[in-house]
Amino acid sequence: MQARKFFVGVDVGGTFTDVVMAEEATHKLYTSKKLTTAEAPAEGVMEALSDAIAQAGCGFEAIDRAVHATTLATNLVLERKGSSVAFVTTEGFGDLLVIGQERRPDADRYDLFYDRPPPLVPRNRTIEVRERMSPDGEPIVALDKRQVEAEVRRLLASEKVEAFAVCLLHSYANRAHESQVAEIIRRCAPGVYVAVSSEVWPEYREYERATTTVMSAYVGTLMAGYVEGLERRLRASGMTGSFQIMQSNGGVMSSAATARRPIYSIESGPAAGVIAAAHLGERFGRRNIISFDMGGTTAKAGLVRDGKPAITNEFRVGGGASVGGRRSATGSPIRIPVIDLAEVGAGGGSIARVDAGNILQVGPESAGSSPGPACYGRGGDRPTVTDADLILGYLNPRYFLGGRMPIYAEKSREAMERHVAGPLAMDVVEAAAGVYEIVNANMASAIHMVTVQRGIDPREFTLVAFGGAGPTHVIPVAREFEISSVIIPISPGLTSAFGLVMSDMVTDHVRTRVMDLERAEIDEVNAIYQELEQAGVSEMRREGLSASLIRVERQADIRFKHQSHELPAPVGPGRLTPQDLEAASAAFRDLYHELYGIRQDAPTQLVNFKVKVTGSVPKAELATVEESGGDPARALKATRPVYFDASGGFTDTPVYERGKLLPADTWEGPAVIEEPDSTIIVPPGYRATVDRYLSVIIEASR
Repeated sequence: MQARKFFVGVDVGGTFTDVVMAEEATHKLYTSKKLTTAEAPAEGVMEALSDAIAQAGCGFEAIDRAVHATTLATNLVLERKGSSVAFVTTEGFGDLLVIGQERRPDADRYDLFYDRPPPLVPRNRTIEVRERMSPDGEPIVALDKRQVEAEVRRLLASEKVEAFAVCLLHSYANRAHESQVAEIIRRCAPGVYVAVSSEVWPEYREYERATTTVMSAYVGTLMAGYVEGLERRLRASGMTGSFQIMQSNGGVMSSAATARRPIYSIESGPAAGVIAAAHLGERFGRRNIISFDMGGTTAKAGLVRDGKPAITNEFRVGGGASVGGRRSATGSPIRIPVIDLAEVGAGGGSIARVDAGNILQVGPESAGSSPGPACYGRGGDRPTVTDADLILGYLNPRYFLGGRMPIYAEKSREAMERHVAGPLAMDVVEAAAGVYEIVNANMASAIHMVTVQRGIDPREFTLVAFGGAGPTHVIPVAREFEISSVIIPISPGLTSAFGLVMSDMVTDHVRTRVMDLERAEIDEVNAIYQELEQAGVSEMRREGLSASLIRVERQADIRFKHQSHELPAPVGPGRLTPQDLEAASAAFRDLYHELYGIRQDAPTQLVNFKVKVTGSVPKAELATVEESGGDPARALKATRPVYFDASGGFTDTPVYERGKLLPADTWEGPAVIEEPDSTIIVPPGYRATVDRYLSVIIEASR
């Protein structure tokens, strides 16, 4: 009898840790959802994984592949709890991080009392080293190794340094000096984490490359320790399969690669959700998708066009919202491939408060998993979105996490009365409805960022909603953008974890080399692509993948000469000819016209050469149900009063058990659909239908 094999996805969020185990032969899913143990995330992972393994009736040795996503790196940046970093740069550039880009975030543009956040590395932990490279990679000033060693030892003697970030001028063109500096640091401070820009992301633009490297060092020590420690525990428990980490680009990497490039996991959880939405969209026959993921701490929106998630190399993290693109947003820029999404501090744990101006605010501060919302009864006394949902009848206090976790409605009412309703002199239900409406507006801003602000009409897309709180809030958000169709997959509270086991291995490589396209040396271009491809393919081969499972995609960043920003254009496979470069230039011109409405005649330049190598790995599939229903009455479990603004208040509403629904079941709202990890709200004026994947499709009634 063949041994059972499982693919496992583990997603550590700010409030819950989710595990999905998919059996390879049967596609059956075993799931677990536990409160995140924020101070020791590995504890919550092992608890949730052990629970799922017990359900499956197997042991850790049955895990063939485990993929992990975590908010650890993001939280370290948001909470400024990362390592004490020293910054090493070229002489004369020591103020780079202090000066930054000298731009205010949009929200603070007119704030007369704006106080700029301090840089992650203070000036007194910055080392300037004597060296200089030209933009073409030619040494202009030789590296003064003695000066480097003296400065490193001086800093180590006077400051607490847990990690070094090395970013020298033009090292993207020649990494020799950076490699020598890193060698000196490791000799002077064995065991100290060292991030080197030419290894993290060797692309031009000095400030962005520096902040990316600093971020990698800032989270590197703790991320590397966490990943290595968790893998040791998994191996000690009997797991022999592969252990991989989700990247921000939607692919996975080995745990060893994570230790070298921890910044690549900065948006791993949200990326997994978008990958899941794209996969589900393919199965549903809908290739243009907006993914909407509302968890306990944040809400994330991502875009899938023609079946592919959008990728950006411009992303900011660390402020009130993480967002891609060139907008002047708060936070620090990172220059690595990231699935283009927007993330705002609006989740089930977002705290409601009345500010100094007597205005109701919701988030971005979250109650997290400890103490959590007031209704958790774990010491939290401030009202959250989850408390508002409970007051409005959207949640069943006896069926939270399938009844495994008791919650207390009276604590929600007490907290809402004390902190919101009382100060605003309103009824508790009215206050809860206000919280619900405000958090929906906050989440709508994330969808606005990835659609309307990019010139994209959201009405042309299908909204896939997931996360524990997403199905409870999605319809008002969809209504805001006139989105006509919403899909809620099975077990939406675990969709991101499911996305992990549908992801392939991916590695990205880049080289900056600015050259006029019309005069580009085709042999030099081919040599650059060959070197990048060899690096990526070698990395996949080290993971045991054969050539037939490896796919290579090439891209060039192109700009008009004398412009400062570039756009990506696809580059074909094989040995390139001048005609291939002209085709790439034409694709760039078409994209430029599509984005800006202008068709220029100016000459173009090649700026960055990029290669993405994908390794296909075994993955889970979504099971279908052949049995057909048609009458959802079999799933009716109760009725309860539920608040709907359109109905003027509370309405007796049927409550259905999702586990008993079958394909072709259809009914009109209002309705509540409960499952252990989430609750779906179907308002009046909407119709719900179940498809063969047991997804619930909600559309406005005709």
